Amino acid sequence: MALLAEYSCKATPARRVVEVYDADAYLGDDDAMAAARRQVVAGNGYHLYLRSLQPDIDVEVTIRIWDTPPTPPADAEDHVPVSIESETGTLVVNQLEYGPAGEMSLPHPGIYEGHAWWENRQATADYYTVTLDHPTDHSFEDHLAQAWNSCPVSERYVLDSPTPAHRSPSTTRNSDHAASGRSPTAPRTAGRTDRPRRSYRPSRGRRRMSSTATGE
Repeated sequence: MALLAEYSCKATPARRVVEVYDADAYLGDDDAMAAARRQVVAGNGYHLYLRSLQPDIDVEVTIRIWDTPPTPPADAEDHVPVSIESETGTLVVNQLEYGPAGEMSLPHPGIYEGHAWWENRQATADYYTVTLDHPTDHSFEDHLAQAWNSCPVSERYVLDSPTPAHRSPSTTRNSDHAASGRSPTAPRTAGRTDRPRRSYRPSRGRRRMSSTATGE
């Protein structure tokens, strides 16, 4: 089994969620987000939600593409099957309150079907709870910032998929139209709103403390 492509980035799970979606999938899905609360990772075909148990300590998101279907590691905390279609060949890792954390160029557009697995999710949540047990005096925010940056474990979510054996139906249709001289169809947008496309622009500066931490 050969690794064809890999991408990793850190993301803040604002509201306890990190998103992964195709660059033209503008909108989230309430049903998929609710499903992620039950099964940790869930999606609607174009959009995946990764559900953390805490909102402030950065998590690591890794996307890996293989030549054959991989098996989840035996020591993973848990795993679920996932599927995501990318018509653009680009996946965005997004933070709900802070914007895109990064983006990955896939080997080609298509439907990527594999599994998601994670580790240190509960351990990070337990550590986060301990960091909040501190007097809410003038040093509280400094204490939290230092504690969150010094988490002894790394909460990690990995999306593993073999490279698609076929392109997505919409990509195939557009290629066929181009070959015949006809105009390609517009990207499928069922279930989305037409908000402007978000470009990769990591946030800068000190993070605002979450309402959980500040008691707002």
